Amino acid sequence: IVPWLMCHLPGPHKKALSCYDVLSSFAKKEIRRHVERGIPNKPQDFIDFYLAEMEKVSKLFSKYNLVYVINDLFLGGSETASTTLYWGLLYMVVNPDIQEKVQKEIDTVLSPSQLICYEDRRKLPYTNAVVHEIQRFSNIVFVGMPRVCVRDTILLGFPVKKGTIVMPNIASVLYDPEQWDTPRQFNPGHFLDKDGNFIPREAFLPFSAGHRVCLGEHLARTELFIFFANLLRAFTFQLPEGVTKISTEPILGGTLQPHPYRICAIPR
Repeated sequence: IVPWLMCHLPGPHKKALSCYDVLSSFAKKEIRRHVERGIPNKPQDFIDFYLAEMEKVSKLFSKYNLVYVINDLFLGGSETASTTLYWGLLYMVVNPDIQEKVQKEIDTVLSPSQLICYEDRRKLPYTNAVVHEIQRFSNIVFVGMPRVCVRDTILLGFPVKKGTIVMPNIASVLYDPEQWDTPRQFNPGHFLDKDGNFIPREAFLPFSAGHRVCLGEHLARTELFIFFANLLRAFTFQLPEGVTKISTEPILGGTLQPHPYRICAIPR
């Protein structure tokens, strides 16, 4: 309501604002670098495209807004992916049998020298199922971004007027007992048929749905699969010596994060 006030009040938000300033400084530096070298005939990245549009429609685009768009892409595309991987490694430590099955599938299908690419997910149905289950079970974005109803409608028998703000409850879908056999258990079988083939699920909505579905969905899917598969091909993850328990309860925040933990990465 009064954002300027937050800059003067003490508290942990000060660190968040400081980090955001660092990110903004980086974005401004990159924009200046692009402006100085000029816009190439074939734009090379997002900033080139944006600056080109600024020259066409200056009223709708500004460098000020570009900084915030870049920040949104960084925050939305990096923190969520890294948090999901934190959960993934945690689940592999808690479920060593699943970790072993993933490693066995990768070793059987791919040669040691072969680079893992996103297309390999079709050859690695179990690994692909595990990545999807990590996203479903960790449920890091449990409530979607606010939407506005664009016309009067009826939802499940309830009237919803135009202009109503709607908050999509993603968690209710990802843990729906009518959609998942064991919604409160980590179970890659949710995404496998009886023959072990990967099956997409309509109720798998960690990126939300509709016209405003997560802009970085395809990038996130690619990143998660490649990073996860490469990590498990290179290492076996286990608890440090003397540690017998590890928490799988989330910490509530902007995203649901695991409690800080330590694991050992043993080269295979």
